[in-house]
Amino acid sequence: MAVYTDVAAEDLAEFLKSYGIGELLSYKGIAEGVENSNFLLHTSQGAYILTLYEKRVAEGDLPYFLSLMAHLAERGVSCPQPARNRNGEVTSRLAGRPAAIINFLEGVWPRRPNVAHCAGVGEALARMHLAGRDFPLVRNNPLSVSGWRPLFDLAAARADSVQANLSDLIARELDYLEANWPTDLPVGVIHADLFPDNVFFLGDRLSGLIDFPFSCNDILAYDVAICLNAWCFEPDHSFNVTKARALLNAYRRERPLSAAEEAAMPLLARGAAMRFLLTRLVDFLNVPEGALVRPKDPLEYVRKLRFQQNVASLNDYGITPAGCAA
Repeated sequence: MAVYTDVAAEDLAEFLKSYGIGELLSYKGIAEGVENSNFLLHTSQGAYILTLYEKRVAEGDLPYFLSLMAHLAERGVSCPQPARNRNGEVTSRLAGRPAAIINFLEGVWPRRPNVAHCAGVGEALARMHLAGRDFPLVRNNPLSVSGWRPLFDLAAARADSVQANLSDLIARELDYLEANWPTDLPVGVIHADLFPDNVFFLGDRLSGLIDFPFSCNDILAYDVAICLNAWCFEPDHSFNVTKARALLNAYRRERPLSAAEEAAMPLLARGAAMRFLLTRLVDFLNVPEGALVRPKDPLEYVRKLRFQQNVASLNDYGITPAGCAA
């Protein structure tokens, strides 16, 4: 989350009149994250999150995200629900941006994920994948492998200013990923951004998944690979095999991975590292002046990419592939 577009109090108070969620008492911008402008609202009826959609989120995609949250909640996945305005719509416009209001979920995201957190997110991700099987809408992933080179083109000229020879590293890896990316793995609804700050816990119990603007239809195991990168590295950049084992085993208990999905996991993890390296690099090089946003370090994902390039199989993540002898 972040704040790129400011909202005046009088404009927000007027905006809320079209919703049945009470009068505005207070609001503040949320600086975490990098994609959209987010505000925590307190009204006379409770707490809510207001999001103004910016940058990579197309207004035409909002029905997918917001309908998906309702669909998942109906099937037992804890996630925010959008508020409807007096016209029955879940999206409006505020400060020249598409806007939506969702209810506030109790819980906090884990600053230092432990093994129980990793198991919780693995289980929740699998249940989300299962719950999304009958979701009727389809949205292709604009940030899958076909979208990575256009992202690189936006940053290539200045990439080496971030790290020496970074441009060459990315170019060679893109060649490899484009030539080897799988096309025959199970596809379905994925979150595509399930980082620790998008998962709430009460203690070690997962209380909800949030922030769905990157959700789409893509390879299910790719979503797992994103989580391996996001949850299983320590602050010193070392890979924690115990956390990876907990995440993968919890996922497999809910939704067993096929042999092909397991074999492809190292490649998918390389791709996941490349996707976030590129978006972070573009954001790092293009922070709008005056924006309340903290760009994330792209070099974190250079290190993760280098690790994943050396992974041979699921054994390197701490588990035995299904069907293999222990």
